[in-house]
Amino acid sequence: MRVLLYTDGLGRGGAEISLGNLLAAAPDTLDLAVAGPGAEVVEWVAARRPGTPTHVVGAGFRDHLRLLRAVRPDVLHANLSVPWAGAPALTAAHALPGLRTVVVQQLPLRTTALPEWARTRALLLRADAHVAVGEGSARRMEDFYALGRGSVRSVPNGVPDVELPARAPRERLVVGSLGRLDGQKAYDVLLRAAARVEGVDVEVVGEGAERERLEALAGELGLQGRVRLPGWSERSRDALAGFDVFCLPSRAEGFPLSIVEAMLAGLPVVATAVGGVPEAVLDGRTGLVVPRDDVDALAGALRALRDDVGLRDRLGKAGRERALAGLTADAMAAAYSAIWSDVVARPRAPRLRVPRPKP
Repeated sequence: MRVLLYTDGLGRGGAEISLGNLLAAAPDTLDLAVAGPGAEVVEWVAARRPGTPTHVVGAGFRDHLRLLRAVRPDVLHANLSVPWAGAPALTAAHALPGLRTVVVQQLPLRTTALPEWARTRALLLRADAHVAVGEGSARRMEDFYALGRGSVRSVPNGVPDVELPARAPRERLVVGSLGRLDGQKAYDVLLRAAARVEGVDVEVVGEGAERERLEALAGELGLQGRVRLPGWSERSRDALAGFDVFCLPSRAEGFPLSIVEAMLAGLPVVATAVGGVPEAVLDGRTGLVVPRDDVDALAGALRALRDDVGLRDRLGKAGRERALAGLTADAMAAAYSAIWSDVVARPRAPRLRVPRPKP
């Protein structure tokens, strides 16, 4: 079976990392290639499986049609950063009768432009399989684009389990995070919460447009010496070994890989109830879930973990067990391999209407 992994991304983020994890974990029996408009991203994803063919494609419909006719995949696996992305690729794929399409939604958002909404809905209704990275995200996609209940499947993003450097003992609790420095991640809320909790340091490993604002906020809150923003590197995951607690106070998410990485590292997680987060972080069992933009609630969660070593240990161990049970890259690859086999085996049945529920 020949599968073309398509990424619309022009930069590296969670969606592209997830696609790389899928490529690396997919069965060797598959004939895989990577395509997309961003040369750097395509090469970076393909590097996860040395020898994987790559194809950089132009932005237009005809460019994508020529690519698909040349590569002749059995399945186009479209990994989309937002639902309305990838329209030229999907339009071209639907024009080829023998090609099956699997559309993966990394972030369930609704466009406010009616023509774009209508085009997106029409393309998604024609997909042979439609996937979101969590049950909540799947239901939102169905509602946002009137796709019909039960039409979008759920496959959580998975990450490989890797060995991290040994943890060194330290005097103060380190609350850390991996992520872009932008408003969506809400690290301003983390700084405001940390300012209310003594004996807690903060380290956010990432880069982005919010760096200067966060540095200024740390100064305003009197957090000098308690906040570190070391930037991003290809081995940023190693930083988890230096954390006691992982925190992701996001305002919006799909299914964040960094949370699964933290769980596999045995860290207790504090996160907001957005996107697929509550499906991984079970409140009081594998971590603590707080409302979005609630500084008081986040400060309370950090204080509880600071004061209770036993709680940190219990949540961290339970989180690792939860991640190993179904949130690894191997589990994700097995799920997608089954979907690819399923859509190739059954006749293509293009849908132009919402399917009726089965009795």
